[in-house]
Amino acid sequence: MSVIGGVLSWFRDAFGPGPRTADGRRSGGSMDIKRDRMVFLGYGKYWRSDAIIGLMPIEEERGPKRRTNVFVQGRAEPIIASRTEQSILEDMGATEGGFQVQALREAITELLAAFHEFSPGLRRALPDEHHFDVEQWERRLGDILRTPLPSEPVEQNDLFE
Repeated sequence: MSVIGGVLSWFRDAFGPGPRTADGRRSGGSMDIKRDRMVFLGYGKYWRSDAIIGLMPIEEERGPKRRTNVFVQGRAEPIIASRTEQSILEDMGATEGGFQVQALREAITELLAAFHEFSPGLRRALPDEHHFDVEQWERRLGDILRTPLPSEPVEQNDLFE
């Protein structure tokens, strides 16, 4: 299997279909909160992952800069975050693999930008001389980038068991 085939296979496994809830989120599993990690809450707000004790999506008056109430140790009032609860949860439990996935997504974006810069003559020559179809790879890599990152929600009741 080629290196590109291996990467594509890995992406399909990582971002492909799996058990999901009615709203499209992945279901099941548990999350390890990584200690001593700063979690970005949006607009310059950061908090330690192990000090966050609760997340509640804002339902009324939700909008830009107002997505999630973040409850933290030592504060009576929640911090209003501009990020969704799922993105905050993902950062709280992020692993080195999560950072690797982000690096791969950035590399694919750069590769697509490089493909875009190919001249029309080079685009015609590559399939004939090297069996490399730039348009096909642009479509495939674009599909990978459009695939939403899976998120595994933590059920509220699981937090208290």
